[in-house]
Amino acid sequence: MSEPAPIAADQVSGVPPVTLAPLRRTDVTRCAEIERVLFSGDDPWRAGAFRAELDSGAYYLGAYDEAGALLGYAGLAAVGRPGDYEAEVHTIGVTPEAQRRGIGRALLVALLARADDLDAPVFLEVRTDNEPAITLYREYGFEQIGLRKRYYRPSGADAYTMRRLARSESPKRATGSVPQVISGTERGASLPACEAKKGRQG
Repeated sequence: MSEPAPIAADQVSGVPPVTLAPLRRTDVTRCAEIERVLFSGDDPWRAGAFRAELDSGAYYLGAYDEAGALLGYAGLAAVGRPGDYEAEVHTIGVTPEAQRRGIGRALLVALLARADDLDAPVFLEVRTDNEPAITLYREYGFEQIGLRKRYYRPSGADAYTMRRLARSESPKRATGSVPQVISGTERGASLPACEAKKGRQG
C-alpha cells in the first residue's frame, strides 16, 4: 500500500507546500484545538478522543506545512475482514486560515484511496445544510442513503448518511488521486465542512 503523496507548492500563486503524512500522536492536542474552532456547536472532540482513534488502529493523516505545523487532519476506520470490509470517515478538519487551498479535498482523496485498497464501501454523515461538502462528496461517488434527525448535538442539526460503493462494485468510477499541486485558486469545499464525526449524535 502506497504512502500518501506529498503535495507540492504552487510556485505561481505562492502557496506554501503542504505534505500529507500519518498523524503524529504529539498533534492530538492541536487537533482538539482545531476541533473547538470548527465544531464549537457540535460537541468537538477532545485530545483523548483522538488518542483513542489512533490506539484503535484507525487510519489518520495530518496535513503539515513546511515547518511541520498541523493544518488539517482526517481519519478513516475500517471494520470487517479481507473481502468484507466497511469503512467510515470519522473526521476531516482544516484550520480556517488554511481553507480554500484544496487541503480538505486532498485529505478526502487519500482516505478514499485507503478504502479502495481494502475494496471497502465508505460511509459518512454530513449536515444537511452543508452544501459545499455534500457537493464534494457526490463528486467522489457518494450518494445519500438516509437522514438522521437531530444527529448533531447540542445544535440539533440533521445529517445525511452517505455511501460510496466499494471499488469492485463500481468499476467505472473515476478514482481521484492526491493532487500534486494545491492551487491558490482552487475552490473545493473548505471542509470544516465534513462533520463526519463518529459519536456526534450525543
